[in-house]
Amino acid sequence: MSKKTETNQIISTAFEDLIGERFGRYSKYIIQERALPDARDGLKPVQRRILYAMYHDGNTAEKAYRKSAKTVGLVIGNYHPHGDSSVYDAMVRMSQSWKSNQILVDMHGNNGSIDDDPAAAMRYTEARLSKIASELLSDLDKETVTFAPNFDDTEVEPVVLPAAYPNLLVNGATGIAAGYATNIPPHNMAEVIDATIYRLTHPNCTLEELQELVKGPDFPTGGIVQGKEGIHSAFSTGKGRIVIRSKAEIIEKRSSKQIVITELPYDVIKSNVVKKIDDLRFNKEVEGISEVRDESDRTGLKILIDLKKDSDAQLILNYLYKNTDLQVYYNYNIVAIVDQRPIQLGLAQLIDAYLVHREEVVLRRSTYLLNKLSSRSHILEGLMKATSIMDEIIALIRSSKNKEDAKKRLMASFEFSDLQAEAIVNLRLYRLTSTDIVLLKEEYANILMEIRDLRAIVEDRNILNSTIVEELKMLKENFATARKTQIESEIEEIVIEKTQMISNERVMCTVSQAGYLNNVSMRSYLASIPALPYTRDDDELLGYQEVDSHDIIFSISSNGEYSLVPLYLVAEGRWKEIGTHINNYVKYDEFSSLVTSNVIKKFDTDILVVTVSKFGMIKSTPLNQFELIRTSSASTGMRLKAGDEIVAAYLAQADDDILLASKQGFVLRYPLSVINPTSPKAMGVIAMNLSKDDEIAASCNLALNSSEIVIISDKGTLKRFKASDFEVANRATKGERVFKQVKSNPVYLKHLVSGNLEDQINLITADKLLEIAFKEIALMGKDATFSNPLDLKAKWYLVKGLSYIK
Repeated sequence: MSKKTETNQIISTAFEDLIGERFGRYSKYIIQERALPDARDGLKPVQRRILYAMYHDGNTAEKAYRKSAKTVGLVIGNYHPHGDSSVYDAMVRMSQSWKSNQILVDMHGNNGSIDDDPAAAMRYTEARLSKIASELLSDLDKETVTFAPNFDDTEVEPVVLPAAYPNLLVNGATGIAAGYATNIPPHNMAEVIDATIYRLTHPNCTLEELQELVKGPDFPTGGIVQGKEGIHSAFSTGKGRIVIRSKAEIIEKRSSKQIVITELPYDVIKSNVVKKIDDLRFNKEVEGISEVRDESDRTGLKILIDLKKDSDAQLILNYLYKNTDLQVYYNYNIVAIVDQRPIQLGLAQLIDAYLVHREEVVLRRSTYLLNKLSSRSHILEGLMKATSIMDEIIALIRSSKNKEDAKKRLMASFEFSDLQAEAIVNLRLYRLTSTDIVLLKEEYANILMEIRDLRAIVEDRNILNSTIVEELKMLKENFATARKTQIESEIEEIVIEKTQMISNERVMCTVSQAGYLNNVSMRSYLASIPALPYTRDDDELLGYQEVDSHDIIFSISSNGEYSLVPLYLVAEGRWKEIGTHINNYVKYDEFSSLVTSNVIKKFDTDILVVTVSKFGMIKSTPLNQFELIRTSSASTGMRLKAGDEIVAAYLAQADDDILLASKQGFVLRYPLSVINPTSPKAMGVIAMNLSKDDEIAASCNLALNSSEIVIISDKGTLKRFKASDFEVANRATKGERVFKQVKSNPVYLKHLVSGNLEDQINLITADKLLEIAFKEIALMGKDATFSNPLDLKAKWYLVKGLSYIK
């Protein structure tokens, strides 16, 4: 006797293959059975099961509401074994009029709001099918669609609903699956039905012809859609981008202005929009809004934005469009299940998928009714035949043993069929009256007419199509509504300058060499004069200037970078504060001290920016080339060699002369015109011929009306020249020595200033401003030493001042 042994069978497989196979099955389930709608009835499985459960339970539009919890229980227990919240959420969404053009569930109670308030628990709400949902389910009992077993084989459910109208286009759909997503907006029912009829009657029609009928999306929340090009792209390829804008009206009264919002973009939460606008008002990101109120009620949506009397209402509205959800982008992505596969569809393909389904439904319904009526007509023929021999039939039945025996004898004696014999033996005696016989004949005649019509539908495709058209027209008449969303051809581009949103005021601007900026109100300045702006002990004031808050601070640093800082970005401070560092507004790769700062109102001028480096390079660049779109980072203003740095930078006219001064006391003059303008990132050309131990210490421009030149040494001694004392020379030469060097007490040239006798030089020493007029400085020859030193303390410096280009 052999002994049978059992062994465990181990299957070896790569982990990657195992996970791939499992995830593939999961993905297929998510795509087909969860997240994507069917192109035929426009429903996801959970939606279809909710509607079928309500239909199967008799919870229809003509009956009383029933507790939502009961429907959820039926769906979970019989068709959709998932969480109750997912089923109830889907049920609630189908009842929300701001989500769907045609609600499929008629819910009684709190079903949420456009403010994203949650619906009441399902034990509190009641629901039933809506009237139009019945059109999705109509003829379900006529073998129009295929039924499949449910998850535990205890029930059957339809794999698709008959769908008397193109629900996917009318109500839209959103969903995310594994590797696929869909985003289909709602469309107007009348337009969709017209396009469906046109496609059915003109199967070779073009997309342009269909677009004449379907203008674009029609959202239940209304609004304005911009971008016909995006709509055309979506209708042709299934993908496209449009802009949805709120409907707003500007109301001007004698003492005030208002912006009234009456429609919001689709899927935008109203409470979030109101909060965002109020945050912009509170944070003063937009000037001119005094109050925001939500006055929406049962009659409709209404957001009121009260404006100040002198505000620009259109500008504020444009800003709100650009910076809040009053205007949003919507991306079409028409993906639906066709033949069990996710397909990207255009408008024509989506209508075609529906029409194929609808033709099959009407054909199957007609075939079912034809078979049923043919069977009835056959029975009626037997009953009418029986009336003429009723006495014989009665005698035969009375003599029969039982019902089956009577049927057999009827079939054998009078040639009745099994169906006819069954009907005769079940016939009640009152049906033997002459009146009832007349009714049988009338019914038979009517059935013959219906059979003829049904056979025509089954056999003639043109009549089949006509039937579909008539049914669609009837639905349009009963359920279609006027278009809510306005369509505009072009997307209006909103360009808002930041300065437009900020009031322009006169302020005092201060800049220091270490990079501290201050934006001081004129009130604070006037209350503090004649005190100087405050700076750190190791810092120097470049200058201060009364300017407009819309102006731009243009600074050049010693490492060759330049920055643009809009003055309105600079935090407002007091006159006796150092201000905020420039790195709060501009990111420098390597920050060094500022050489110069200028205040620019506009860049479109013929001004040139001259930059001079310590190693003797010079460059001229038009001011308009320094304009930046983004000002958050510093840019290259002059390319420098290793170890070099900018020692002078200033604004000049093309007909000015250049004055260059070296540390050892050489001054060179030549026209700016000999330097060809280059880009900001250029290195420049040789400015001056320097000896081995020398370097450029200072430079300035000599305008046509400048008659005086002052040089200042590192020890605070000064010396004045006439501009005519310096002849125009060639570029890249050594220049002329301007002071006599005493070897026992050497001095070095530090500053070079040009101007007129009425001008003055500003020096700061011991936190005090020392103003020295040009005419007070001794006029001396080039071979003389400096004048006697000023009464300067240990620390002193020249205030270069801020140039103001208006």
